[in-house]
Formats: sequence, structure tokens, C-alpha cells
Amino acid sequence: HRATLEIPKDMLRVLEQPRLHPVPATPVTASFGHTRQVPPNMPMITFQQSRYSVPHTLMGQMVWVRGTETEVIIVHVGDFGPVEVARHKLTRPGTPAIIDAHFPPAPAGALERVIRPTNKAEEEFLALGAGAALWLKEAAAAGTQKIRHKMERAVTLAKVLGADEVDKGLGAAAVHQRFTHEDLLSIVNTGNGKSHTTGAIHTVTDQGRWLSQGTSGWANFGTAPNTTSDKDFEGAIDER
Repeated sequence: HRATLEIPKDMLRVLEQPRLHPVPATPVTASFGHTRQVPPNMPMITFQQSRYSVPHTLMGQMVWVRGTETEVIIVHVGDFGPVEVARHKLTRPGTPAIIDAHFPPAPAGALERVIRPTNKAEEEFLALGAGAALWLKEAAAAGTQKIRHKMERAVTLAKVLGADEVDKGLGAAAVHQRFTHEDLLSIVNTGNGKSHTTGAIHTVTDQGRWLSQGTSGWANFGTAPNTTSDKDFEGAIDER
């Protein structure tokens, strides 16, 4: 340098650099307003006694919020610098400002959950079709007893009558809240106009042909015996 007779880069490294303060890792955020900690279970913050929503991905993190005469601006400072994440119209206490997109999707209900079989028997039952899956959901929701046993009987019935027919019957049984094996068999019979029986044939014989003695001898049990005979009456007549 003409004035100092020194090389500028050497002067910067040796003389000036030790006196310079490092640039902060995060930008100066005073202009962003006030800090707010987003709760870990609800994407809402409070500003001037009113509540405003923020994206659910920021739950548990810190944001900056400032207000104008008509709006509230919320900023998040991340790895790539400050980013505006929400902008709401100014509201009053008791009337929260909410943007639906800020909230995560609602969890699936019991009937929308995907059933994952845990053993071979469950795989065979669910392989029957959508009706079997619906039956299992409805039966579990209704607190049906011995579900596993009924599933096995339905699989056995499907091997005899066909999977499609039994699957339709299971779907109808689920809709009408009928969860016994007899209900399923009745629905399948009604659907195809046939009669299927699963029990043994019971034969009733004439009681007159039974070899057992019967219980007629017990008919007078507990009654006073009749000790008067015809001879007693004859003696009384002769004495007269």
C-alpha cells in the first residue's frame, strides 16, 4: 500500500482480523418481533391474548411473531435463515385464528385402519375378500366372543361353498351386526337359495318302543296307601 508500504492482505490478517467480531450464526431477529414457543402437542401460539395457528411441523420449536394494525406475521428461523410461516388477520381473544392446513391429518378411525394378519389363520380368513375384513372390524368393535374360532369355521365353510359366496355372506353379516356362525350360514343359504346343514341328523323314535321301564311306577309316590279291601266290606255287611 502506498501510504503504509504494507501488503493489504497481510495487514488484514495480522492487524485488523483479530479486532473484528465474528458474524453471528443466526441473523439479528429483533425486527421479527417476540419469541413464542410452540407447544409439542398443539400448533397454536398466543399473541396479545389471542391464539394463532402455525404449521404442525414446528411443534416444539420457537417462532417469532409481530403484529401490525391488521395482521399478525409469524416467522421461523431455521438452518436456511428466517422464513415466514404464517400470516393471520388480527383477531380478538376467544376467537382463535386457524388455518386448517396447519394441522396434521386426522388419524384413521377404527373402520379405516388396515388389518395386518399376524398368523396363517388370519391370512386365510382375510384372503376371502373385503367382506371378511369388514366382518372382522365390525365384530371386534362389537366385542364379539370367540372371533378366532368363528374365523376358522368361515374358512372351512369357504372351502366347501366357495370363497366368493362366503365373503359376500360375511359382508352382509357385518352390515346387519350378525356375528354367529349360524347367522353366516343362514345368510349364505338365503343368498343362493340352497340349504346347507353342518350338524348331524337326529332321529326321534316312538316312546312305545323304548326298552326302558319308564316312570309310571312313581306316579303314586308320596300318597297314602289304600289298605281297605273288598273282604272288609263283605264282613261289615254280614254283621248287619
